[in-house]
Amino acid sequence: MSIDLNKMPKLGFGLMRLPTKDGAVDLDRVAAMADAYIKAGLNYFDTAYVYHGGTSETTAREVIVKRYPRESFYLADKLPAWCIKSAEDRDRIFAEQLERTGAGYFDFYLLHSLEDGYNYEVYEKYDCFSWALQKKQEGRIKHFGFSFHGTPELLEQVLDKHPEVEFVQIQLNYLDWDNPVIQSGRLYEILHSRNIPIIIMEPVKGGTLADPAPAVADLFKAAAPEASYASWALRFAASLEGVMTVLSGMSNEEQMQDNLGTFTDFKPLSDEESEVVEKVRSVMLSDGTIGCTACRYCCDGCPMGIPIPDIFKTENSVRVYKDTWRAANHYKAITASAGKASDCIGCGQCESVCPQHLNVIELLKNIAERFETE
Repeated sequence: MSIDLNKMPKLGFGLMRLPTKDGAVDLDRVAAMADAYIKAGLNYFDTAYVYHGGTSETTAREVIVKRYPRESFYLADKLPAWCIKSAEDRDRIFAEQLERTGAGYFDFYLLHSLEDGYNYEVYEKYDCFSWALQKKQEGRIKHFGFSFHGTPELLEQVLDKHPEVEFVQIQLNYLDWDNPVIQSGRLYEILHSRNIPIIIMEPVKGGTLADPAPAVADLFKAAAPEASYASWALRFAASLEGVMTVLSGMSNEEQMQDNLGTFTDFKPLSDEESEVVEKVRSVMLSDGTIGCTACRYCCDGCPMGIPIPDIFKTENSVRVYKDTWRAANHYKAITASAGKASDCIGCGQCESVCPQHLNVIELLKNIAERFETE
């Protein structure tokens, strides 16, 4: 049974950043938010085994499953690689999820955070793809896919090996489109070219794009004085062809109402509005980055074998995109079989050939302090 994109709600309710009270999820507030969301004609809820320490799933049971007919909403859940130590863990976790949610079955089920290295290796080691298909045959899963945080190369590899995958969830927003670590644009192009339905997460980049710097805010306000900054980010994601649902981890009533306003009588970005977004992106990307052009002249004679341009690219991703965790993982990957920033002996060979006249030695010292201090 294929997914009909026209029947899917464009806005999904992510149960990841829910309002809390006295250290626990505030069920009354979440219920009111869920009611407003469903009243607006929307019905896709996304949870996971690890969200809110496991209480996101029980929240879904209390505020959605118990209060609405099961066939009236979609519920998505995820299997976490980092909790799997044996094949038996797959069924144990899945049984817990069914018990926590009380849902009976999951409309969408994902392998959580598939990425290069450990997570993907775990899913293959324990044959999780075939396992999920078996759950689908049993009627416990309606549609099967994965959320993805890896490289474009890995995405193509997985899709080639597993044509049974029905949809993929990726991080995508206008700022990360050309981010060398996230590579949202490339991931989108791969999925869209294969006609694989796409679920988008982090459309507002964890709230970063909802609170822009004054120069960016001025551009948006000049184009549409009444529109929220978050609405621009959400509309950018939802305007892309082939997108099934855009998830928003709404944590208060104000965010819910703003998002419902954006998706009621949804209008894709016009050409003029797309130009505004492109200007915004240019402004955001121009601030404070290392002016390395990746000519790699510095690499040939480096006695320590340090991949200087790759390290600078990773540093820039933090300065621009504020995504330290992903960048730190990327830094570990590119220096695993090469020199690290701290290996620099200050010989000056790199600076003598750098066309951009960068203070490479000092930059590497600062980058080592960021990524190698534990």
